[in-house]
Amino acid sequence: MEWEIVIGLETHTQLSTDSKIFSDSSTRFGAAPNTQASAVDMALPGTLPVFNAGAVDKAISFGLAVDGHVAPRSVFARKNYFYPDLPKNYQISQFEHPVVEGGKISFFVGEEERTINLTRAHLEEDAGKSLHENFTGPHGESSTGIDLNRAGTPLLEIVSEPEMRSAAEAVGYARAMHSLVVWLGICDGNMQEGSFRVDANVSVRPKGQAELGTRCELKNINSFRFLERAINYEARRQIEVLEDGGKIIQQTRLYDAELDETRSMRTKGDANDYRYFPDPDLPPLLISAERIETVRSQMPELPAAKRQRYQDDFGLSAYDAAQLTLSRSTAEFFEQTNAALSNAQAKLSANWILGELAATLNREERELADAKITPEQLAKLIARIADGTISNKIARDVFQAMWEGQENGNADAIIESKGLKQINDVGAISAMVDEVIAANPATVEEYRGGRDKAFNSLVGQVMKAARGKANPQQVTDLLKEKLG
Repeated sequence: MEWEIVIGLETHTQLSTDSKIFSDSSTRFGAAPNTQASAVDMALPGTLPVFNAGAVDKAISFGLAVDGHVAPRSVFARKNYFYPDLPKNYQISQFEHPVVEGGKISFFVGEEERTINLTRAHLEEDAGKSLHENFTGPHGESSTGIDLNRAGTPLLEIVSEPEMRSAAEAVGYARAMHSLVVWLGICDGNMQEGSFRVDANVSVRPKGQAELGTRCELKNINSFRFLERAINYEARRQIEVLEDGGKIIQQTRLYDAELDETRSMRTKGDANDYRYFPDPDLPPLLISAERIETVRSQMPELPAAKRQRYQDDFGLSAYDAAQLTLSRSTAEFFEQTNAALSNAQAKLSANWILGELAATLNREERELADAKITPEQLAKLIARIADGTISNKIARDVFQAMWEGQENGNADAIIESKGLKQINDVGAISAMVDEVIAANPATVEEYRGGRDKAFNSLVGQVMKAARGKANPQQVTDLLKEKLG
């Protein structure tokens, strides 16, 4: 039987406010346990929540960015469940009336563009954290500790429709969502610190079946690589259970990265099991049209608008434009590079940023902010390629010298000091072509006999004779002319 994977993602985005969503406690990461937990966060008797208005503007910004409906009236509810790190025994969240409804996000999987619809985005508070590993009690006994520093941290939970059909597609969606919230400045996106966490709802069904299978939720995955591995493992597990005649139990599962497997944590309830009801301590959240427009006026140019502008103004492909706008820092680097060049060289700029620069950063495990070459320096290198001073191949050697800091990263100085200027003299190149043709009669006959690879061999011989400095296009044209 052929099986189809069905995936929906829930992303918990920690909003970048200085204080918590219902108290004035700090949200700073890394403080000693329970030093950032106020009486409100610990749910001491008589305390009341006071809403953080800054969280609203960040939610509005997200809703506008995904073309969702920002609700003029949303309601906070109590989500009832019992867990040691939830001091109130309920979580303040939104259920029937979320702050954002609908929306969509587009991204590429390979060179194929996909658009996934969103169900909702709602505001809620985070729970605390249970510390199980390497934690001992006052007498050295194995224990579990509770740290309430995270309790009350503002979250925007973003729920997708179950429209993804592969782990690669889910990763593409998660990366695009991560990029967007960081781009908007509503989240720092630090997955290691828990600022951006992904839950994956995974089910399988026979191909062609309309009814969804029983889902399992994979909780709090903190890297894109682990997300892909967790989904693939869980899909295989469910298929094996069904093919052996078993049934899938709806449950929450944890992904163990060391063993590369998921394992059951607890059975998964439905919404009714949480007994949602409006929180009596919080009035409805009212958002005026004026407030929405104020937030809109303060937002940066969005990735989708930038993508379209790059295609219209610079003639870039949809794929290149999408890759350049995966992060705001990459888009800014591209624009600063291209500012010193003509629009006709934008494609060359894109190629170098997405190619050589990205590969070097990846190899050295650096972020773009730590690049050893500035946009202005890269622009000078690209200008020398465009005006024929150096070939694209030689430019890679110049780039490496610039990266190493030679000649203070000055492309012109490196080209001059190393004698790398491209040979554009037609007479000199023609003489080298004649010598190569005369010295390789067998290869010439192979080419004339229809073997195209023989032509590449002749080009290589000319470039070798020119020590890589001959203009490749002139070499190709002259060889074709002389070989008839």
